[in-house]
Amino acid sequence: MERQLIRQALARSDFGSVVTVAGWVRTRRDSKGGFSFIELNDGSCFGSIQVIADGDLPNYESEILRMGIGSSAKVTGTLTESPGQGQSVEIKAASIEVLGFADPETYPLQKKRVSFERLREIAHLRARTNTIGAVTRVRNALSYATHQFYQERGFLYLTAPLITASDAEGAGEMFRVTTIDPANPPLTADGAVDWSEDFFGKPAFLTVSGQLSAEAYALAVDRVYTFGPTFRAENSNTRRHLAEFWMIEPEMAFADLSDNADLAEDYVRYMVRHVLNTCGDDLEFFAKWVDESLMDSLAAVVDNQFERITYTEAVDLLGKADRDFEYPSTWGSDLQAEHERYLVEEVFGKPVIVTDFPFDFKAFYMRRNDDGKTVAAMDVLVPQVGEIVGGSQREERLDVLADSMRIKGMDKEHYWWYLDLRRFGTAPHAGFGLGLERMVLFTTGMQNVRDVIPFPRTPRNAEF
Repeated sequence: MERQLIRQALARSDFGSVVTVAGWVRTRRDSKGGFSFIELNDGSCFGSIQVIADGDLPNYESEILRMGIGSSAKVTGTLTESPGQGQSVEIKAASIEVLGFADPETYPLQKKRVSFERLREIAHLRARTNTIGAVTRVRNALSYATHQFYQERGFLYLTAPLITASDAEGAGEMFRVTTIDPANPPLTADGAVDWSEDFFGKPAFLTVSGQLSAEAYALAVDRVYTFGPTFRAENSNTRRHLAEFWMIEPEMAFADLSDNADLAEDYVRYMVRHVLNTCGDDLEFFAKWVDESLMDSLAAVVDNQFERITYTEAVDLLGKADRDFEYPSTWGSDLQAEHERYLVEEVFGKPVIVTDFPFDFKAFYMRRNDDGKTVAAMDVLVPQVGEIVGGSQREERLDVLADSMRIKGMDKEHYWWYLDLRRFGTAPHAGFGLGLERMVLFTTGMQNVRDVIPFPRTPRNAEF
């Protein structure tokens, strides 16, 4: 089918030219004068193009007047200057081919506003709405900007394995991958499941992070980044958690915590600037209908150097706050979302990078500081969302890493290869993870992470 995207057609000014577009009907208004106005959208941009269908068209009575919201059509006609507000061009149709009808009695997107809860129940159709279509374009722009950013800086794209025997976070909240029949598993002599009979010959899981694999390659080719799905079997139903989500995880050899923070700040700013430059109509919609403070939040990222404070300084500031937090802030407890947003939105008025967290609640692989209490970790906090990046300088000293694993009760035999990276040519290195869905939340002002991924995976929800 030869056609132009509606985004391309709307940008043209060669009135009188013949153009062909295709899309789905957003509205149809019929005039008493024997013609109809049809708003057609193909998802290539926020805007729809208006099509004028004259009653003289041969299928006007038989098909066009039956073409309701959600129907699909191919339109060929003359590009004309639009006298109405909101767009500069429209199409006077010479032919309209109806490709697929949508029954107005059963099509679930008839109303102008459908709740997000209802849209999650019909996730296979929700991309046709203004909101989810705009979310999809912003998500695409962020993904494009990610690859562009790292490629420009000499990072190699790495595809980390999705199936692993290693728990990168040490939290144990992992989905098991197995070919064993749960109704009839092979058993050892003492009645336990005999995992040696499984496909991989040992317990295997869906990965929670590509970081450990990225470290192996960074310690060979200097700098890499992974961009792929990760999984966590956390039985959480909050607006910030998913069971399947996408992570961007760069890793750099010969880098310390300061280098890591510099990269994270540059990356977040780069993505926001790219979205501002390429998704103007979508952002204008979000700022009008979803979050009135959105543009100010994005400007705070683009226009400011990020503030940098230590965890200890953050706890001191929270302790002096003239307000009551739901969760008390004491040294040794993790920062909560309310603490993060207070620091960003009320104390500094711009993004904040918090460093040097207590060893006790951070991951085993983070480099221990000389004070014996903290690790060279960092979180990047932004308005509205809070933490959007988490990372660290990695522990490159074999003896210290082994001791950290002992303290945290980890089985070193499962990580023999990870320890090998410290045995053979170890080097300082650092990296971080950024959750794509949280970045989409931030750049759109949306409030629930389930609305910024095409098909959300959450407890008891894997319908589509």
